[in-house]
Amino acid sequence: MTATTPGRTDSLVDVAGLSVGHHHELDDEATLGSGAATGCTVVLAPHGVTGAVDVRGGAPGTRETDLLDPSHSVQQVHAILLTGGSAYGLAAADGVMRWLEERGHGIQMGTEDQVVPIVPGAVIYDLAVGDWHRRPTAEFGYRAADSASSTVHSGSVGAGVGARAGALKGGIGTASLVIEDGPAQGVTVSALIVANPAGSVFDPSTGLLWGVGAENTAAFGLRAPERCELAAANELAAKSAVLNTTIGVVATDAPLSKASCRRVAVAGHDGLARAIRPAHTPLDGDTIFALSTATRGIETVAGIPDGLPADLPILASVCTAAATVVERAIVDAVITATQVAGIPSYRDLFPSVFEQR
Repeated sequence: MTATTPGRTDSLVDVAGLSVGHHHELDDEATLGSGAATGCTVVLAPHGVTGAVDVRGGAPGTRETDLLDPSHSVQQVHAILLTGGSAYGLAAADGVMRWLEERGHGIQMGTEDQVVPIVPGAVIYDLAVGDWHRRPTAEFGYRAADSASSTVHSGSVGAGVGARAGALKGGIGTASLVIEDGPAQGVTVSALIVANPAGSVFDPSTGLLWGVGAENTAAFGLRAPERCELAAANELAAKSAVLNTTIGVVATDAPLSKASCRRVAVAGHDGLARAIRPAHTPLDGDTIFALSTATRGIETVAGIPDGLPADLPILASVCTAAATVVERAIVDAVITATQVAGIPSYRDLFPSVFEQR
């Protein structure tokens, strides 16, 4: 089994060449049905990176995902948009494009200032949290891009403001791993995930997060919850919204082809299914993008049979890590989320989990 350790910041930007920005509106008086409670998050790669996507949910809301098919012509993307607002929120991508265009980033189509930035995106349904008519606009996307940096905030921020994970408050989370051995030694794999699923993120029999498990509580700095907390959590009403969705980005600094990035996106969904049960339902639009910045050189592995991709041994290790960072990013989203619009957070329901032993 490939050995891994968390990256320097344990976040998406441990993969060199990426930055992350959030923008949201959250009113103090936000409730279910009134007050602003929505936002968007942008992953910037202004100089272009290889990208792909895998959509597994039955109710997706997406932009430019057909373009990411490995057989299609465009090979690079300049940003990824993750946003609230359901299909309305896709308007935020226009602002990201404007920000990139103003700085000359995109596919060169003529003179120096004639560029077309490629900004795929995906949405979560958060319209039932806060005011239905307050949703991300192009200005949200522009501001998120303009705020992008190497510091990644988790929890109820950006696209995670209106996220709801089953009966609990959802959010946005991140994680990274560095591969320690094998042909992909030194490669970094990271994830940024907005957790807004129809399914549950914790085991109703123990209260532990599915992505943690009883055997790993110490590794996450957590402990088993009290029985009274578990009883109260299990009495919560099920999530009433009929549309949900978990979306995100997996990234690596390994040089991968567009087709190989697609396999990384596919593997990322394994981590989603470990941390959320059930996952990929007809009521979710689960979508994972995969990016390769190719900022780390990798030696070609000898002995690959003819007819197989030259990056296959590297790809196998990256895919394994991709599932793990997605799982850990969902855990991060849930444990850092704070209450919004009266939706209780995991910390609210299980305070003893975070107490020191």
